[in-house]
Amino acid sequence: MSGPVVIPPDVIEIRGIRGFGRHGVFEHERADGQEFVVDVRLELDTRAAAASDDLADTVNYGVVAEQVHAAIETDPVDLIETLAQRIADLCLADKRVTATAVTIHKPSAPISVPFDDVVLTVQRRAGESS
Repeated sequence: MSGPVVIPPDVIEIRGIRGFGRHGVFEHERADGQEFVVDVRLELDTRAAAASDDLADTVNYGVVAEQVHAAIETDPVDLIETLAQRIADLCLADKRVTATAVTIHKPSAPISVPFDDVVLTVQRRAGESS
């Protein structure tokens, strides 16, 4: 016996949103700042927008990118986990978004050995408490 057919969600991704932030636990991170790079994944149903060809029927990814950029560049926090949650919350503020994944890249993290990047990804669903 087979169950109901599950249709995977449509996805909008914005990769590589760059901003200069002062996030971190160390004083020099707050004083000097550094570049952060954010990727966001938005799950939603885009069928209404496809049928209407109207931007009002979907998520405006330009606006989302501007909001993410502002989150990077304002209100410093100690942890990238806090920044990621803040960005996830703003992505889920649009009721059409059913789930999001937010990836924070901190390529200039204060680590004493050679490395390429520090990356954190959080995944959140609409209706879940943060």
